Amino acid sequence: MISPDGPIGPGLGEGLPGGTRRRAAGPGPTHYVLTEDTPVYVISVAAELSGLHPQTLRQYDRLGLVCPDRTAGRGRRYSARDIQQLREVQRLSQDEGINLAGIKRIIELENQVTALQSRVAELADALDGAASALQQREAAVHASYRRDLVPYQQVQQSSALVVWRPKQR
Repeated sequence: MISPDGPIGPGLGEGLPGGTRRRAAGPGPTHYVLTEDTPVYVISVAAELSGLHPQTLRQYDRLGLVCPDRTAGRGRRYSARDIQQLREVQRLSQDEGINLAGIKRIIELENQVTALQSRVAELADALDGAASALQQREAAVHASYRRDLVPYQQVQQSSALVVWRPKQR
């Protein structure tokens, strides 16, 4: 059951592989903080949480739809994100009538869009940094002008016409 503290609950699964290690302030043990990507659920629990049969989860893994992490003994470990993806695959299959090959393509395209959005964000940050550096350099150049050497005079525009004729040799 999913608790208000998250899909796993506070403190569960501490010390499991895939968690994020954090050291508390001062001398104390290292403990794991679980994220939605931490693989903690065995296949039977993942099947129950997703509402699917364990054999269906194995089939989805073989097809590459939802690929859980593996333990050293090759056992599957599902994360909260994997459970959400299993539910989405089931929804697309049952409610939308999309076949598994189509669902796999949808997942691939969604992953590609996510990667591209991340790259666009990185490039936008780099562009902002470059624009800021350029503005700083431009401000430094303007600050280095020695305005006291050249007196400023307003140039008046004239409407006089000047005809140039080259000298004859």
